[in-house]
Amino acid sequence: MLISCSAQEDSQSSKEGDYSSADTAVENKEASSFGITENESSMENAVEDQEQDRASEEIDAAVSNQPTNRMVIYNAEVQLRVKNYVNAQKELEQKATEYGGYLVESNTNRYGEEQLSGMMVFRIPQEHFTSFIHNAEDAAAEVLNKHVRGQDVTEEFVDLESRLRSKKAVEKRLLEFLESAGKTEDLLKISADLSKVQEEIEQLTGRMNYLQNQTSFSTVTITLEESNILVPNIDNKELNTWQKVKKQLVMNVNWLLSFFSGTIVLIAGNLPIIILITLVIGVVIMIIRKQKKRNDISNK
Repeated sequence: MLISCSAQEDSQSSKEGDYSSADTAVENKEASSFGITENESSMENAVEDQEQDRASEEIDAAVSNQPTNRMVIYNAEVQLRVKNYVNAQKELEQKATEYGGYLVESNTNRYGEEQLSGMMVFRIPQEHFTSFIHNAEDAAAEVLNKHVRGQDVTEEFVDLESRLRSKKAVEKRLLEFLESAGKTEDLLKISADLSKVQEEIEQLTGRMNYLQNQTSFSTVTITLEESNILVPNIDNKELNTWQKVKKQLVMNVNWLLSFFSGTIVLIAGNLPIIILITLVIGVVIMIIRKQKKRNDISNK
Protein backbone atom coordinates (compact mmCIF):
# COMPACT_ATOMS: atom_id res chain seq x y z
CA MET A 1 0.00 0.00 0.00
CA LEU A 2 2.80 2.36 0.82
CA ILE A 3 4.47 1.60 -2.46
CA SER A 4 1.25 2.14 -4.39
CA CYS A 5 0.56 5.47 -2.61
CA SER A 6 4.04 6.75 -3.32
CA ALA A 7 3.66 5.70 -6.91
CA GLN A 8 0.41 7.63 -7.18
CA GLU A 9 2.01 10.71 -5.63
CA ASP A 10 4.94 10.48 -8.06
CA SER A 11 2.59 10.19 -10.97
CA GLN A 12 0.51 13.14 -9.74
CA SER A 13 3.61 15.30 -9.22
CA SER A 14 4.87 14.34 -12.65
CA LYS A 15 1.54 15.48 -14.13
CA GLU A 16 1.69 18.76 -12.27
CA GLY A 17 5.24 19.22 -13.54
CA ASP A 18 4.04 18.54 -17.05
CA TYR A 19 1.24 21.08 -16.61
CA SER A 20 3.63 23.74 -15.25
CA SER A 21 6.11 23.10 -18.03
CA ALA A 22 3.30 23.37 -20.52
CA ASP A 23 2.16 26.70 -19.02
CA THR A 24 5.71 27.99 -19.14
CA ALA A 25 5.99 26.94 -22.76
CA VAL A 26 2.75 28.76 -23.57
CA GLU A 27 3.93 31.90 -21.84
CA ASN A 28 7.27 31.77 -23.65
CA LYS A 29 5.41 31.21 -26.90
CA GLU A 30 3.13 34.21 -26.29
CA ALA A 31 6.08 36.38 -25.35
CA SER A 32 7.99 35.25 -28.42
CA SER A 33 4.97 36.05 -30.59
CA PHE A 34 5.30 39.70 -29.54
CA GLY A 35 9.06 39.63 -30.14
CA ILE A 36 9.90 39.80 -26.42
CA THR A 37 11.72 37.05 -24.61
CA GLU A 38 11.77 36.44 -20.90
CA ASN A 39 15.35 37.64 -20.56
CA GLU A 40 14.65 40.79 -22.57
CA SER A 41 11.57 41.65 -20.51
CA SER A 42 13.47 41.15 -17.27
CA MET A 43 16.30 43.31 -18.56
CA GLU A 44 13.86 46.07 -19.56
CA ASN A 45 12.21 45.90 -16.15
CA ALA A 46 15.61 46.15 -14.50
CA VAL A 47 16.52 49.17 -16.64
CA GLU A 48 13.21 50.86 -15.84
CA ASP A 49 13.71 50.17 -12.14
CA GLN A 50 17.20 51.66 -12.33
CA GLU A 51 15.85 54.74 -14.11
CA GLN A 52 13.14 55.15 -11.50
CA ASP A 53 15.64 54.77 -8.67
CA ARG A 54 18.00 57.28 -10.30
CA ALA A 55 15.20 59.78 -10.86
CA SER A 56 14.06 59.37 -7.27
CA GLU A 57 17.59 60.03 -6.05
CA GLU A 58 17.80 63.15 -8.22
CA ILE A 59 14.48 64.41 -6.83
CA ASP A 60 15.66 63.83 -3.28
CA ALA A 61 18.93 65.62 -4.01
CA ALA A 62 17.14 68.58 -5.60
CA VAL A 63 14.77 68.93 -2.69
CA SER A 64 17.49 68.47 -0.09
CA ASN A 65 19.49 71.33 -1.59
CA GLN A 66 16.72 73.75 -0.65
CA PRO A 67 16.52 75.36 2.80
CA THR A 68 14.66 73.08 5.23
CA ASN A 69 14.22 70.56 2.38
CA ARG A 70 11.55 72.73 0.77
CA MET A 71 11.44 74.74 -2.46
CA VAL A 72 9.95 78.13 -1.65
CA ILE A 73 9.71 81.21 -3.85
CA TYR A 74 10.21 84.30 -1.66
CA ASN A 75 9.11 87.83 -2.56
CA ALA A 76 9.42 90.94 -0.41
CA GLU A 77 8.12 94.49 -0.74
CA VAL A 78 9.73 97.09 1.52
CA GLN A 79 8.90 100.80 1.70
CA LEU A 80 11.60 102.96 3.33
CA ARG A 81 12.14 106.60 4.17
CA VAL A 82 15.80 107.62 3.84
CA LYS A 83 17.73 110.78 4.61
CA ASN A 84 19.71 110.81 1.38
CA TYR A 85 18.22 109.05 -1.63
CA VAL A 86 21.40 108.88 -3.71
CA ASN A 87 23.52 107.44 -0.90
CA ALA A 88 20.88 104.86 0.01
CA GLN A 89 20.56 103.80 -3.62
CA LYS A 90 24.31 103.29 -3.96
CA GLU A 91 24.48 101.35 -0.68
CA LEU A 92 21.70 98.96 -1.72
CA GLU A 93 23.31 98.30 -5.10
CA GLN A 94 26.64 97.61 -3.40
CA LYS A 95 25.05 95.17 -0.93
CA ALA A 96 23.25 93.32 -3.71
CA THR A 97 26.52 92.89 -5.60
CA GLU A 98 28.28 91.63 -2.46
CA TYR A 99 25.61 88.97 -1.95
CA GLY A 100 25.84 87.81 -5.56
CA GLY A 101 22.57 89.44 -6.62
CA TYR A 102 21.76 91.98 -9.27
CA LEU A 103 19.51 94.96 -9.99
CA VAL A 104 16.55 94.22 -12.26
CA GLU A 105 14.73 97.57 -12.42
CA SER A 106 15.23 101.10 -11.11
CA ASN A 107 13.41 104.39 -11.54
CA THR A 108 13.70 107.79 -9.83
CA ASN A 109 11.20 110.63 -9.50
CA ARG A 110 11.77 114.23 -8.39
CA TYR A 111 9.08 116.41 -6.86
CA GLY A 112 9.66 119.99 -7.96
CA GLU A 113 13.47 119.88 -7.61
CA GLU A 114 13.17 119.39 -3.84
CA GLN A 115 12.49 115.71 -2.99
CA LEU A 116 13.54 112.42 -4.57
CA SER A 117 11.74 109.08 -4.56
CA GLY A 118 12.00 105.89 -6.54
CA MET A 119 11.69 102.14 -6.75
CA MET A 120 14.33 99.41 -7.09
CA VAL A 121 13.85 95.70 -7.83
CA PHE A 122 16.61 93.26 -6.84
CA ARG A 123 17.19 89.53 -7.36
CA ILE A 124 19.02 88.18 -4.31
CA PRO A 125 20.26 84.61 -3.63
CA GLN A 126 17.82 82.95 -1.26
CA GLU A 127 20.43 82.30 1.42
CA HIS A 128 21.02 86.10 1.67
CA PHE A 129 17.37 87.10 1.35
CA THR A 130 16.82 87.94 5.04
CA SER A 131 20.24 89.57 5.45
CA PHE A 132 19.65 91.89 2.51
CA ILE A 133 16.30 93.02 3.92
CA HIS A 134 17.93 93.74 7.29
CA ASN A 135 20.67 95.76 5.57
CA ALA A 136 18.05 97.78 3.72
CA GLU A 137 16.21 98.50 6.95
CA ASP A 138 19.46 99.56 8.65
CA ALA A 139 20.19 102.02 5.83
CA ALA A 140 16.78 103.67 6.22
CA ALA A 141 15.67 106.37 8.62
CA GLU A 142 12.24 104.76 8.94
CA VAL A 143 10.56 101.57 7.71
CA LEU A 144 7.12 102.54 6.42
CA ASN A 145 5.92 99.13 5.24
CA LYS A 146 7.24 95.59 4.80
CA HIS A 147 5.51 92.61 3.26
CA VAL A 148 7.17 89.20 2.79
CA ARG A 149 5.44 86.25 1.16
CA GLY A 150 6.50 82.75 0.13
CA GLN A 151 5.12 80.15 -2.26
CA ASP A 152 5.94 76.49 -1.61
CA VAL A 153 6.49 74.70 -4.94
CA THR A 154 8.10 71.51 -3.64
CA GLU A 155 5.17 69.27 -4.54
CA GLU A 156 4.91 70.81 -8.00
CA PHE A 157 8.63 70.28 -8.62
CA VAL A 158 8.49 66.64 -7.47
CA ASP A 159 5.46 66.05 -9.68
CA LEU A 160 7.28 67.58 -12.64
CA GLU A 161 10.28 65.33 -11.95
CA SER A 162 8.06 62.25 -11.94
CA ARG A 163 6.30 63.26 -15.16
CA LEU A 164 9.63 64.05 -16.79
CA ARG A 165 11.01 60.65 -15.85
CA SER A 166 7.97 58.94 -17.35
CA LYS A 167 8.16 60.98 -20.55
CA LYS A 168 11.85 60.19 -20.98
CA ALA A 169 11.13 56.48 -20.56
CA VAL A 170 8.45 56.73 -23.25
CA GLU A 171 10.87 58.66 -25.46
CA LYS A 172 13.47 55.90 -25.08
CA ARG A 173 11.02 53.17 -26.04
CA LEU A 174 9.78 55.17 -29.04
CA LEU A 175 13.36 55.63 -30.23
CA GLU A 176 13.86 51.86 -30.00
CA PHE A 177 10.65 51.22 -31.94
CA LEU A 178 11.72 53.82 -34.52
CA GLU A 179 14.96 51.97 -35.15
CA SER A 180 13.26 48.59 -35.54
CA ALA A 181 10.23 49.78 -37.54
CA GLY A 182 10.19 48.70 -41.16
CA LYS A 183 6.92 50.07 -42.56
CA THR A 184 6.48 53.66 -43.61
CA GLU A 185 3.17 53.95 -41.76
CA ASP A 186 4.76 52.77 -38.55
CA LEU A 187 7.64 55.24 -39.00
CA LEU A 188 5.25 58.16 -39.49
CA LYS A 189 3.11 57.24 -36.48
CA ILE A 190 6.09 56.68 -34.21
CA SER A 191 7.70 59.94 -35.38
CA ALA A 192 4.52 61.88 -34.60
CA ASP A 193 4.27 60.34 -31.13
CA LEU A 194 7.96 60.97 -30.53
CA SER A 195 7.65 64.64 -31.52
CA LYS A 196 4.72 65.11 -29.15
CA VAL A 197 6.57 63.46 -26.27
CA GLN A 198 9.72 65.53 -26.87
CA GLU A 199 7.64 68.72 -26.88
CA GLU A 200 6.14 67.75 -23.53
CA ILE A 201 9.64 67.02 -22.20
CA GLU A 202 10.77 70.52 -23.23
CA GLN A 203 7.78 72.09 -21.49
CA LEU A 204 8.40 70.15 -18.30
CA THR A 205 12.11 71.00 -18.38
CA GLY A 206 11.39 74.69 -18.92
CA ARG A 207 8.96 74.81 -16.01
CA MET A 208 11.46 73.03 -13.74
CA ASN A 209 14.23 75.45 -14.71
CA TYR A 210 11.92 78.38 -13.98
CA LEU A 211 11.06 77.01 -10.53
CA GLN A 212 14.72 76.38 -9.76
CA ASN A 213 15.62 79.95 -10.77
CA GLN A 214 12.77 81.44 -8.75
CA THR A 215 13.69 79.44 -5.65
CA SER A 216 17.42 80.10 -6.00
CA PHE A 217 16.94 83.89 -6.27
CA SER A 218 14.37 85.88 -4.32
CA THR A 219 12.78 89.11 -5.55
CA VAL A 220 13.02 92.19 -3.32
CA THR A 221 11.18 95.38 -4.30
CA ILE A 222 12.30 98.45 -2.35
CA THR A 223 10.52 101.81 -2.51
CA LEU A 224 12.57 104.78 -1.31
CA GLU A 225 11.33 108.19 -0.16
CA GLU A 226 13.69 110.98 0.77
CA SER A 227 12.94 112.75 4.06
CA ASN A 228 15.31 115.71 3.59
CA ILE A 229 14.08 118.68 1.58
CA LEU A 230 16.75 120.11 -0.67
CA VAL A 231 17.44 123.82 -0.13
CA PRO A 232 17.90 125.52 -3.51
CA ASN A 233 21.03 127.59 -4.12
CA ILE A 234 20.95 131.33 -4.92
CA ASP A 235 20.08 131.69 -8.55
CA ASN A 236 22.55 134.13 -10.12
CA LYS A 237 20.79 133.97 -13.44
CA GLU A 238 18.26 136.60 -12.39
CA LEU A 239 20.98 138.95 -11.09
CA ASN A 240 23.16 139.25 -14.23
CA THR A 241 22.12 142.81 -15.04
CA TRP A 242 25.22 143.77 -17.04
CA GLN A 243 24.90 140.61 -19.13
CA LYS A 244 21.30 141.45 -19.91
CA VAL A 245 22.26 145.04 -20.89
CA LYS A 246 24.90 143.78 -23.28
CA LYS A 247 22.50 141.27 -24.70
CA GLN A 248 19.83 143.94 -25.32
CA LEU A 249 22.39 146.33 -26.86
CA VAL A 250 23.70 143.70 -29.21
CA MET A 251 20.17 142.79 -30.24
CA ASN A 252 19.38 146.44 -31.10
CA VAL A 253 22.64 146.93 -33.01
CA ASN A 254 21.97 143.76 -34.95
CA TRP A 255 18.48 145.00 -35.76
CA LEU A 256 19.80 148.36 -37.03
CA LEU A 257 22.49 146.67 -39.09
CA SER A 258 19.91 144.37 -40.55
CA PHE A 259 17.66 147.32 -41.42
CA PHE A 260 20.43 149.31 -43.13
CA SER A 261 21.70 146.23 -44.88
CA GLY A 262 18.24 145.50 -46.19
CA THR A 263 17.79 149.09 -47.34
CA ILE A 264 21.12 149.11 -49.19
CA VAL A 265 20.32 145.80 -50.83
CA LEU A 266 16.90 147.11 -51.87
CA ILE A 267 18.31 150.33 -53.40
CA ALA A 268 21.31 148.75 -55.10
CA GLY A 269 19.33 145.85 -56.46
CA ASN A 270 16.59 148.08 -57.89
CA LEU A 271 18.90 150.91 -59.07
CA PRO A 272 18.07 150.63 -62.84
CA ILE A 273 14.38 150.83 -62.13
CA ILE A 274 14.89 153.73 -59.73
CA ILE A 275 16.94 155.66 -62.36
CA LEU A 276 14.28 155.05 -65.01
CA ILE A 277 11.51 156.18 -62.73
CA THR A 278 13.56 159.26 -61.73
CA LEU A 279 14.10 160.21 -65.40
CA VAL A 280 10.43 159.82 -66.19
CA ILE A 281 9.46 161.90 -63.20
CA GLY A 282 12.06 164.55 -64.15
CA VAL A 283 10.75 164.78 -67.73
CA VAL A 284 7.19 165.09 -66.49
CA ILE A 285 8.21 167.84 -64.09
CA MET A 286 10.05 169.73 -66.86
CA ILE A 287 7.03 169.50 -69.16
CA ILE A 288 4.75 170.73 -66.43
CA ARG A 289 7.03 173.68 -65.69
CA LYS A 290 7.26 174.68 -69.38
CA GLN A 291 3.52 174.45 -69.73
CA LYS A 292 3.13 176.61 -66.63
CA LYS A 293 5.55 179.25 -68.01
CA ARG A 294 3.62 179.40 -71.31
CA ASN A 295 0.40 179.88 -69.47
CA ASP A 296 1.92 182.66 -67.42
CA ILE A 297 3.25 184.43 -70.54
CA SER A 298 -0.04 184.15 -72.34
CA ASN A 299 -1.90 185.55 -69.36
CA LYS A 300 0.34 188.60 -69.28
